[in-house]
Amino acid sequence: MTTKEHDASVYEQVQASSDFQELKRRFRRWTFPMTVAFLAWYLLYVVLSGWARPFMSTKVFGDINVGLIFGLLQFVTTFLIAWAYARHAGRKLDPLAEKVRHEVEEQAQ
Repeated sequence: MTTKEHDASVYEQVQASSDFQELKRRFRRWTFPMTVAFLAWYLLYVVLSGWARPFMSTKVFGDINVGLIFGLLQFVTTFLIAWAYARHAGRKLDPLAEKVRHEVEEQAQ
């Protein structure tokens, strides 16, 4: 068996392992719903900006209107999602990824 064939079989074995499948499941279980939620929130902002101008131009205080607040909340949401993902990855993904990495390194030697 050549090195290339050996490497492919190691990675195929790891891909089929229950730990790797669990890692993918945990990643998808968090990432897909969060992506859908953020895109829906962003689409709501865009739709309201285009078709609900009176609502978006409603003054909240001074020259600050609903549209400006929603726009700034887009940035806040982005940072919150990045923070939440880093926390999720640190607790749920990284330990399992580390285990899978060690398995790959052991099998590749």
